Amino acid sequence: MPELRKDPISARWSIISTERSKRPEAFVANAPKRTDALDATCPFDEGREDQTCPEILSYRKKDSDKNGPGWSVRVVPNSEPVLKVEGDLGRRGVGMFDMMNGIGAHEIIIETPRHEEHIPEMENSQVENILWAYRDRIVDLYRDKRIKSVMVFKNHRINPEFTHNHSLSQLIALPILPKHVKEEMAGAKDYYDFKERCLYCDIVRQEIAEGIRVVDENKNFLLFCPYASRSPFEVNIIPKEHNSAYTTITKEAIMDLAEIIKRYLKKIKAALNDPPYNMMFHTRPSFVTPRQTVSTIDKDYHWHIEIVPKLTKLAGFEWGTGFFINPTSPEEGASFLRNLEDY
Repeated sequence: MPELRKDPISARWSIISTERSKRPEAFVANAPKRTDALDATCPFDEGREDQTCPEILSYRKKDSDKNGPGWSVRVVPNSEPVLKVEGDLGRRGVGMFDMMNGIGAHEIIIETPRHEEHIPEMENSQVENILWAYRDRIVDLYRDKRIKSVMVFKNHRINPEFTHNHSLSQLIALPILPKHVKEEMAGAKDYYDFKERCLYCDIVRQEIAEGIRVVDENKNFLLFCPYASRSPFEVNIIPKEHNSAYTTITKEAIMDLAEIIKRYLKKIKAALNDPPYNMMFHTRPSFVTPRQTVSTIDKDYHWHIEIVPKLTKLAGFEWGTGFFINPTSPEEGASFLRNLEDY
């Protein structure tokens, strides 16, 4: 029988549709084929630095020049940003409607100088550099008092016909708190107020104790398919030690995080024919809501990562209700991933 499962953090519901159950192998054919139509003109390759906006941050060889070759990771403004740094917020009303100027930041993290290299093929040290770049940019952007939250995300092969086949991630800094962030914060605080324990820490403890949804773990991180998964093979990565802010991550933890992300992405690439996916970093915002203080959010919120392979499509029911239909149970998905060889 199908199951309705409630996410304990956001209160979002998912339908685990056993009537439509699909074996994990059934999703391989749905993965889009790689396209190299734009590769010959990719502006993100080493040696084409003049084809992007001037860099904001780069990790490079000591004898190399800024905005030139010799880098390992490079961060540049998006040439077509959804939000811009320049200007003021200009909050105002138009009748009953609220609006403000599109102030914020939109940046591209160029993850490697090598065009065909993606995270599964990278050395661990290269993945670590990417993770440090995320951290450094969040720290810098939070110095701007207009910025309330920052979302780092990676859209891997979501629209392969229209994007360069270069390993990238993006960052968008916002002058407001997104609805989903507010829902997470509210759910975490309500749980803490009731039980005086971090919701995410309790999830980590229960998932480790039960083991049926755990895919991978190391000293610092747990990777598992969440109880109310929205999509087949969706995973969460949560630090085992409580911490509200990704920006405080240690060198040892960065090494463990790089290892566990790379291992998962290698598995789904090999087993599911390199499927498209979204990866999102959730860290505490710089601004807290009136019902929270800095001290309470550091106790009740817990930074984490979501990786969602795009193997199903949203239709009218999902858009109309906010429910998600997942044809593969998280327990079955976790078992499949857990038992794959390390490629």
